[in-house]
Amino acid sequence: MAEIARRTTKNNNRVMFLIHRREVLDQAVKTFDEQGVKMSLTTMGMVQTLTRRVDKLPTPDVILVDEAHHALAKSYQRILNKFPKAIVLLFTATPHRTGRAQLDQIADDIIVGQSIHELTDKGFLAPFRYFQPPNDFNSKLLKRSSTGDFTSESMEQAMSTKIFGHIVKQYKRIANGMQAVVYTYSVDSAIKIAKEFNSEGISAVEVDGTTAKEKRDLVVSKFRNQKIKILVNVNLFTEGVDLPNVDCVIMARPTASLALYLQFSMRCLNPRKGKTAIIIDHANNFKTFGYPDDDRDWKQAIKSGKQKNKSLLTDSGISIVTCDYCFAVVKASEVKNGRCPICGKPIKVHEAKPVSDVDLVEATKERQRLIKEIVKKKLLKEVANKSVSELHTMKELQAYARLHGYKSGWAWFQAKRKGIFKNRK
Repeated sequence: MAEIARRTTKNNNRVMFLIHRREVLDQAVKTFDEQGVKMSLTTMGMVQTLTRRVDKLPTPDVILVDEAHHALAKSYQRILNKFPKAIVLLFTATPHRTGRAQLDQIADDIIVGQSIHELTDKGFLAPFRYFQPPNDFNSKLLKRSSTGDFTSESMEQAMSTKIFGHIVKQYKRIANGMQAVVYTYSVDSAIKIAKEFNSEGISAVEVDGTTAKEKRDLVVSKFRNQKIKILVNVNLFTEGVDLPNVDCVIMARPTASLALYLQFSMRCLNPRKGKTAIIIDHANNFKTFGYPDDDRDWKQAIKSGKQKNKSLLTDSGISIVTCDYCFAVVKASEVKNGRCPICGKPIKVHEAKPVSDVDLVEATKERQRLIKEIVKKKLLKEVANKSVSELHTMKELQAYARLHGYKSGWAWFQAKRKGIFKNRK
């Protein structure tokens, strides 16, 4: 954006830059100045301020809108409609909004940048490992706010009654010593989490929208200088803020917003030589949205209408359910009348339990690939409903071993015990 602004002002044309966060604005002003933009021909400000002064603003030739997934809001529209002849360029890493109205309402087209995979391969983003709860997070998140995301009250109820792992314990087990940002859903929960980290001798500070700007700036400065290990926040460090030394993200809240999920999970992907980022997802957002680096159809994402977040995945995967009786892994779409299609038993719904110290497990690409294979292959599905004593062929033993993660020698040993090799002769 700064380079576009430099070329525009070099030709004596005016530029306007819009953003909704003070921290991002301060960074942008510095960057534009360093890039050689003629600041005398540039209007830069928060949309909340500029929309009130729109009648007094100089007419721009080019308008640059950062975090443009917000640009359908009335405050943005008041400014954009005031200058209908200006060229408007909308910038966002997450061109999808919660709700039906999408960016096709204000944009003629979308230019899709390089994928996260490409950026990672080229060293612009760090690789990552992703950890999630072992049990499904079937939350009671029924209430949504005007933004389309879950309300704080419903998140409080869900996160306090479901197994999602002890945040400090899982950090120490998975990412001990890493600089981490924790995203949570309320000021009370943020204060509690920070207190728990400090009680374990891990320096942590809570910040939220009510925190004074001077204090917030001081906390961010200390975090950048690694004087604070854990930064616990409520909806602050999502968009644009430069925190280069974050190696771990902890999601202690669910979200219904794909954009918010990507902003949470990708906060730790700033690259450094030898770095592998850690994403700890206590709310099982992974189940709703897939991996942060999954390829998505962004051209479809900007089309207005009812959309499901997972429908944007170019390989949307398969929603699966594991039967508690026969342990068969089946497609969710195959479950009819609440019964397992393999054994006919009811698919159990687990009772809500208090927060416990359950260990989170790593969500790997291999595991997801295996689940798809189990669903597709008839033999794997059949052996899931059997005990070892009911397996009578080498192929069944090999399928059973694969299903349960046994070493390859297990099938051979069982075949030898059962006399399968002898029977072949």
